[in-house]
Amino acid sequence: MGARFPLLLMITNTKASTSNAVSSSVQRFSAMSEQFYFERKKWMVRWSAKAVSFAIMTTNAILSLTQTVPSSHNNESLWWKAVQERDSSQDGSFVFAVSSTGVYCRPSCPSKRPRRENVLFFSQPQEAEQAGFRACLRCRPRVMGGSGRARLVRSVCRYIERHLDEPLTLIHLGLEFHLSPFHLQRTFKSVLGVTPKSYADSCRMNQLKTKLRAGHSVTRAMYDAGFSSSSRLYERTASQLGMTPDKYRRGAIAAHIRYTCADSPLGRMLVAATEKGICAIQFATSDEELEQGLKHEFPFAIRRRDDDSMRNWKEDLLNTMSGQKLDTSLPLDIQATAFQRRVWSCLQKIPFGETRSYAAVAKAIGQPSASRAVARACATNPVAVAIPCHRVVRSSGDMGGYRWGLDRKKALLEMERKPDLQ
Repeated sequence: MGARFPLLLMITNTKASTSNAVSSSVQRFSAMSEQFYFERKKWMVRWSAKAVSFAIMTTNAILSLTQTVPSSHNNESLWWKAVQERDSSQDGSFVFAVSSTGVYCRPSCPSKRPRRENVLFFSQPQEAEQAGFRACLRCRPRVMGGSGRARLVRSVCRYIERHLDEPLTLIHLGLEFHLSPFHLQRTFKSVLGVTPKSYADSCRMNQLKTKLRAGHSVTRAMYDAGFSSSSRLYERTASQLGMTPDKYRRGAIAAHIRYTCADSPLGRMLVAATEKGICAIQFATSDEELEQGLKHEFPFAIRRRDDDSMRNWKEDLLNTMSGQKLDTSLPLDIQATAFQRRVWSCLQKIPFGETRSYAAVAKAIGQPSASRAVARACATNPVAVAIPCHRVVRSSGDMGGYRWGLDRKKALLEMERKPDLQ
């Protein structure tokens, strides 16, 4: 260890009352056997006795000779338990400081837990700083109150959305938010379920679709969405749009989409497909509603009703709704974000006639805290039945939501639980 320099307190005051107060405070300070010293520009505090109150001192002045820090054994026991469990619900209630590092943190800080004898508790970050501790750069206890990780990720998302036309690397984001690239990516993925890069790609794709549907040229839409070159644009849109950008322009103006409508156990059903595969499966009470829904997704596409060419796919889906397993080779041509692909792929692995909870699906894709994001992915599924989002229910057993109505969801589950009618 480096050399230790004792702190010398020089106080000069002519008033007797002030002198008595200072003498009394210094006596309490000495009786507690506290040793303050500097080492590498950090406050290091060692405690040889438990204190009920103490004088907070710095090298510049006595900030408060009578400031009291709560030291209830009951409170400290509860606080220490919250620290051990990384209880985020206690964020904002108190902070804990570590004498061996000179750093104070929020209870949910992901850093390694310190030894109990090195931990001090403070009600406010300001109190910890007055005692000579500095804020942790990992959990940022002073900048953000409770739900620190969620607020951090929200800030990162807003920053990404404002800088889509710039190269956004983890190093760049880490410097912007004062975090290491590894910690930023791990925190972002644990909250949102995808990496910052995947989120940026999704935002660019959404902007591209909006610009193309509005009738902008492919070149203008490409640069407005933040794509750096046409080659990068085409390599990404091939898998996510299901067609080239010029075909998707203004709602896939050049794309040929054929569809058919038929009666089903769930009401009128529409099945639409491009030359690559099925792009939409919808339910409604009338053909007019179904055709309007298809037009909303592809407003300027060349849509043509073709019952004959769609007959086989239509029958496969109707058989599934009659209690038979769906042909897994059914071709799909759908657009999706990285997270949606993971969720939808997991849904297709749920056995026929069984269900999973949103939490179970989130855990299965490696994101146990992303239950709500899983529910959103289910709600945006464009091909009902083919991707069985109806097999996902709440942990309590309740149906949860369903894009095409809870009655249809219940009916589908009942059909799948019946003996095979084949």
